[in-house]
Amino acid sequence: MYSMDLTGKVAIVTGGANGIGKAIADAFLDCGAKVAVADMSMSEKDANDHLYYVQTNVSKSDEVEAMIKKVTNHFGRLDILVNNAGISTMDYMVNIKEQDWDRTMDVNTKGVYLCMQAAAKVMKAQGEGGKIINISSQAGKNGYRLMGSYVASKHAVLGITKVAAIELAPDQINVNAVCPGIVETDMKRTERVIGGELRGLDGEAIRLEDNSQVPLGRTASPKDIANVVVFLASEYSDYMTGQGINVTGGMTMN
Repeated sequence: MYSMDLTGKVAIVTGGANGIGKAIADAFLDCGAKVAVADMSMSEKDANDHLYYVQTNVSKSDEVEAMIKKVTNHFGRLDILVNNAGISTMDYMVNIKEQDWDRTMDVNTKGVYLCMQAAAKVMKAQGEGGKIINISSQAGKNGYRLMGSYVASKHAVLGITKVAAIELAPDQINVNAVCPGIVETDMKRTERVIGGELRGLDGEAIRLEDNSQVPLGRTASPKDIANVVVFLASEYSDYMTGQGINVTGGMTMN
């Protein structure tokens, strides 16, 4: 019988305090994994045998290295990394502020690179393979108005995913990306408000516009994304690497 059993595996989920990241962490726990939630918005919490919290700014190499060390000291190993931490800023391309561009690239792209680099070293040393899953976006494959810095950062995530997949394949470390479409999270709800203000529309009009673009007729829940991440973390994806998998309800098909 098929089952997504991750018993005995240790996973790190960045940006795991809420939204897609929390759904992924919860799904891993349901599948028997031990999970470390790395997020800069939380304070350190009491750890237990299956769940560990570590406050981390993924754009800072010293904090990433400290996070990896804390997790491996606590759980003894590392098998799965999910790079989910991300932010968005919105404005028309001609008005994007340099500090907003830099902050978006630091978290969304540099953060993925730093975490992959640190985790891959541990996985290589263990000599038992591993799974790295980067959360990109359909914005990593398309262009969207008001999202210039975000689109650039998510295209870059797909690029570094492909490079890492090639370089880490000899160590049996699979590196894939998930490209969510429109997901109902706090970040998306904030984007609707800001985007509506910039376009002269209200948030409800943006929400209806979002749903109208999805062939399946609805936007995604965080769990829709977590389901695919669990598959990529499991043994059933052992022959997949370097992929950018759309989870968009049909909105993006390339």
